[in-house]
Amino acid sequence: MRQLALLLTVLIGLSGCHSRASDGQPTTPTTPGGASTAGAPGSPRILTRQLEVPWSIAFLPDGDALVSERDTARILKVTPAGAVTEVQRLSEVVQAGEGGLLGLAVSPGYATDKLIYAYYTAAQDNRIARFVLGQPPQPILTGIHKAGNHDGGRIAFGPDGMLYAGVGDAAEPDRAQDPTALNGKVLRMTPAGRPAPGNPFPDSVVYSYGHRNVQGLAWDSAGRLYASEFGQNQFDEINLIQPGHNYGWPVVEGAAHDARYTEPLLTWSTDQASPSGIAILNRTLYVGALRGQRLWSVPLTGDGGVGQPVALFTNTYGRLRAVTAAPDGSLWVGTSNRDGRGTPVPDDDRILRITP
Repeated sequence: MRQLALLLTVLIGLSGCHSRASDGQPTTPTTPGGASTAGAPGSPRILTRQLEVPWSIAFLPDGDALVSERDTARILKVTPAGAVTEVQRLSEVVQAGEGGLLGLAVSPGYATDKLIYAYYTAAQDNRIARFVLGQPPQPILTGIHKAGNHDGGRIAFGPDGMLYAGVGDAAEPDRAQDPTALNGKVLRMTPAGRPAPGNPFPDSVVYSYGHRNVQGLAWDSAGRLYASEFGQNQFDEINLIQPGHNYGWPVVEGAAHDARYTEPLLTWSTDQASPSGIAILNRTLYVGALRGQRLWSVPLTGDGGVGQPVALFTNTYGRLRAVTAAPDGSLWVGTSNRDGRGTPVPDDDRILRITP
């Protein structure tokens, strides 16, 4: 109740405020229209227990979810009632460090094509493949460098029907500034893995560059794309992704104050966040924090800006990675306490259902 009271107090004070990141700290100058009122969350309901590093949650048209387990390479089906069934295990996955079975996405045409998309680590690279459940994956994009960390891995279909991917720099920061490299980027491709029409670089899937490690992608009702990004030692970021823009890494971390680089909307210190999965519900951006061990609630303004973030459930469920909006308007959040960096309890890892 104390946490809920704090959330409501902050949100009341935010009416008519707008925030952009400046020197790593949010500011709140007045702007017409104002920030949205973030919904106060109810107590989370634990849907599943004892999973092994759930990394991604993607919903099927019938309301069931597919959940990837990073280390086991299993794909699980989870119903809204919490029933869990293993539906496939991808033998092509080679797990090491932060690599393994990462992002999942469901085809917008699933009702007819039945296609599932996965981003995973293979023997030689990170890659994106598509497949019908129960059948071998067919790669559509290969050659993404892999490493023990900074593998990125989030994939999602945008409102334009194109497939987007957040790709890390694979521990080679200079790749992020090379527009011809796949690493350190947000990629945009057709469902077949080809460069999408309208991409900023000719015959390329690169959409934006200068990223360190993007693990969250979400669109607002106006079609604007937001991404979460891990910093190194100072600042984690939320960015508004625009085609062809350079987000600065490794030249800058956080706000650059340099016209060559696009500024983040919001930054946190790295001990407050390590942001992974993100989702948007009711004009509020929810961000799962790993090292920060909390769920951030960030009001969105009508012009692509953000309001003052509020921390929810701090140190209650441990490391939070997967964050996905469910068809029924709830939020599903996966913990990541068995990933080698957390302190798991016997019930970990869990998927929580939260009603904003």
